[in-house]
Amino acid sequence: MTTDFLLPQTQRTPLGELLPERTSSFTEFLARSQPGLLPAAGRANVPAQELSPQATTIVAVTTATGVVLAGDRRATMGSMIAQRDIHKVFAADEYSAIGIAGSAGLAVDLVKLFRVELEHYEKIEGSPLSLDGKANRLAAMIRGNLGLALQGFVVIPLFVGWDTEISCGRIFSYDATGGCYEETGYHSVGSGSLFARGALKKLYRPDFTMTKGVTACIQALFDAADDDSATGGPDLARQIFPVVITVDAQGVDVLAEADVAKITNQVVASRQRRPGGPEAKL
Repeated sequence: MTTDFLLPQTQRTPLGELLPERTSSFTEFLARSQPGLLPAAGRANVPAQELSPQATTIVAVTTATGVVLAGDRRATMGSMIAQRDIHKVFAADEYSAIGIAGSAGLAVDLVKLFRVELEHYEKIEGSPLSLDGKANRLAAMIRGNLGLALQGFVVIPLFVGWDTEISCGRIFSYDATGGCYEETGYHSVGSGSLFARGALKKLYRPDFTMTKGVTACIQALFDAADDDSATGGPDLARQIFPVVITVDAQGVDVLAEADVAKITNQVVASRQRRPGGPEAKL
């Protein structure tokens, strides 16, 4: 079979030069002579966010008695909404929780593996990891994903917990290479993190009660959704609200949807009067 019709006259190369070793595979021949004609070639430069759902946005604040972690419910795939009610925050163990941003499938698998890691360590050693140990173990797992991160499939978690040794809530953020950083007061990750962090900068108070901490997180997610199309705001028609987890000396508590809905409805009602959010005191 001749393949000369595939190539312009000036680009034709003797078959013996293209395939020094004889092969019956036309695909192999095409891969060497004109790889751009292969079916997969057109997908080589497609952004990762168009190939897999992306999860955003996660916020966290410390309070006088613990720490709050909250996430919106939207996952996107390019310009489309891939899922409206995805869960992005999870209890990691009795005294810690984790929120995910980035490639949703990989992030969910990372959370599952991380939870098993913590449980396995406790069974083998007879005692749980310290909060610093948990944060460092998560950093090592993120570093193991570096190869995929370089291809665009990035996983960026936000880790929070109650430190039983010093009796306070703590927040840890990460970068794609596995760098681990402790944050003071509040933090956010994901595509809407810039707007959420700006809101928290004005709202945050070190003496927050848990309820005020939850309210501040929901306000921040509302602001993120207001300016970032990948972040989902509260969906009152479908009754879809943020997922919120608190961690204190008593352990992890996943807030009931009815409790989150109550606070969210109060935030939405206040936004009817002031769309830009609560006025910060000078």
